[in-house]
Amino acid sequence: MQDAPPDLPPNLPPTEGKLAENVVHFARALRRAGVPVGPAQVMSAVEAVQAAGFTRREDFKAALRATLITRPEHFETFGQVFGMFWRDPEFLEKMVRSMLPLLQTMGQDSPEEKAAQRRAEEALGGEPPEQDEQAAQEERVEMDAQMSFSKSEVLRQLDFEQMSAAEQSAATQAIQRLRLPAPRLRTRRQTASHLGRQPDARALLRDALRRGGEIGKLPMKAPRQRPLNLVVLCDISGSMSAYARMMMHFLHMLVWAPNTGWGHVHGFTMGTQLTNVTRALHRRDVDDALKAVGQDAPDWQGGTRLGEALHAFNRDWSRRVLGQGAAVLLITDGLETGGTELLKTEAERLALSCRRLIWLNPLLRFDGFAPQAAGVRTLLPLVDSFHACHNLASLEELAAALGGPSQKPEFLAQL
Repeated sequence: MQDAPPDLPPNLPPTEGKLAENVVHFARALRRAGVPVGPAQVMSAVEAVQAAGFTRREDFKAALRATLITRPEHFETFGQVFGMFWRDPEFLEKMVRSMLPLLQTMGQDSPEEKAAQRRAEEALGGEPPEQDEQAAQEERVEMDAQMSFSKSEVLRQLDFEQMSAAEQSAATQAIQRLRLPAPRLRTRRQTASHLGRQPDARALLRDALRRGGEIGKLPMKAPRQRPLNLVVLCDISGSMSAYARMMMHFLHMLVWAPNTGWGHVHGFTMGTQLTNVTRALHRRDVDDALKAVGQDAPDWQGGTRLGEALHAFNRDWSRRVLGQGAAVLLITDGLETGGTELLKTEAERLALSCRRLIWLNPLLRFDGFAPQAAGVRTLLPLVDSFHACHNLASLEELAAALGGPSQKPEFLAQL
């Protein structure tokens, strides 16, 4: 193998020529297009390509897709990037301008295909081809005839998984402008209040002493209120990668947004292990905070062991952060890779320890969603509310979820 550049994953299997380097460059292009690809997947891809050989282009494509793609939503993006990247052995620089027009002549694309095309264009650094004035005018008329949604409304309803790189950047900026006010809690302690309904005997006696025994106006008191603490447990496995990044932006907003009324906000990531990222999220700059989160959580885009992660939280952190009855946001798709017995035990303990357990699941974006996975069926009866978190609109609806009554789906009765 040729001398590898410094950004190649370590311990790549030896290959002839520049196969490993080209696969790494292709993986980097996929990442720029919004497809999560890790170093372990790159190593598996090189080994798979060596085993499959180069006799057929279809075998080569299938080997890369099987090792680099973990979600069916990424198949279209993979196909677009693969077609542009491997057509010319000189790849990026000489290929972009000649290959990108091919994407514009593929007919009527579905929304998923259009999103994949935008990701591929941005990943390979190209610009969309120029259109003549008549075609552009027809496109504007067609768009005006379809609907009059503004760009902001379209962005609110767009799935995080289907966003292009530019749309993801706009979504993160919109998340920083969100406000999620916290409900305040009544405590057993009392405070002086002219709107209170209970007489304040101590204040009455103190006032009488200052007046020489004369009793004046009867002071009143009311229960004191305090801000609600929040604990966020976010799944960062491969199936949750795109949503986890957005939820980290959302959590950073909760930490730093003014006038939201939250008390202490704690953040934890769950993958193959549990990681406390609270200190990283308290960095003022959001980019620095997310970079620190990535450094603290080495299992990003790994597997999912929800039961073990919840066990570690209940054992090491529950008494520290849930002692005053905090609300818990559990962000996961519920696709547990281990057994469900430990998951059920630890989820029950978590539900009893917190004031409110709210589950955010991006799989609710599907109209026909049903609790088929064992992990989903285990967690559903234990949560207070079950909501989606796949776009900006779903995040805006969390204010009602935190302050309102329990909201469980209708299919829960079938479990």
